[in-house]
Amino acid sequence: MNSPHSSPSPALVVDNVHVSYGHVDALTGVNLQLGFGQITALIGMNGAGKSTLFKAIMGLVRPTSGSITVNATGSRGTVAYVPQHDHVDWNFPISVRDIVASGRRRARSKVGLLPQGSALWGLKSWRQEKRENNRIIDAALRQTGLTDLQNRPVGALSGGQRKRVFVARGIAQEAKIMLLDEPFAGVDTQSQSQITALLHELAEAGTALLISTHDLDRLPELCDNVAMLNRRIVAEGALEEVLTAENLARTFSTNTADAQLVASEEAQR
Repeated sequence: MNSPHSSPSPALVVDNVHVSYGHVDALTGVNLQLGFGQITALIGMNGAGKSTLFKAIMGLVRPTSGSITVNATGSRGTVAYVPQHDHVDWNFPISVRDIVASGRRRARSKVGLLPQGSALWGLKSWRQEKRENNRIIDAALRQTGLTDLQNRPVGALSGGQRKRVFVARGIAQEAKIMLLDEPFAGVDTQSQSQITALLHELAEAGTALLISTHDLDRLPELCDNVAMLNRRIVAEGALEEVLTAENLARTFSTNTADAQLVASEEAQR
């Protein structure tokens, strides 16, 4: 499933990252690389540190040691995030288009064609940027099949449509790295297939995708690479090589009390 737009340089490098909540280690010596045009599934039980890893990549949690390097230089929004269903206030009165448009605020402003010293530079630049933003937003809505729904309140959509709204926001952001937290949870089979096809489109265009999921049955059609996390990387690599009974047992067995503490801390941060 590697894209023809993939690059030999990794999009993201997580190097020996440690994150602690008090006396409990949420992540211990995590090493991971994401490739451009590659879909990597991140699997592990609740409390394994998946949300902590996402937050560390996004800069919301500071590692106690180690480093995270984003190599998507020159891209606009760099890292986009598609949240879990229960992490969003669906009663907030906002339209589909407004959410997608919020991705443009993460992208860098474009420079106008007139010299900056010109009296008309600011107006010309603003008009050009507005037109360009609308073009990109329209394209993101079209790619995700949401054009006809763009003026609806997001809370009125189905679970699968809501997921696509946040994928569209990432597309509008022009991000080259996308993190998706349980994108198949709470959506029907048809929506799961639509989302999977959309993710493959993004990978084909060169986007690096890291997808947290509990749906192990979907992995063969979703990705060609998997990272198995139990506060450290148990195994990482090609799906058919690392998804073994031994690795699954090591991934889904842990200290229950510590896992509950990590899960609780992740929910609060």
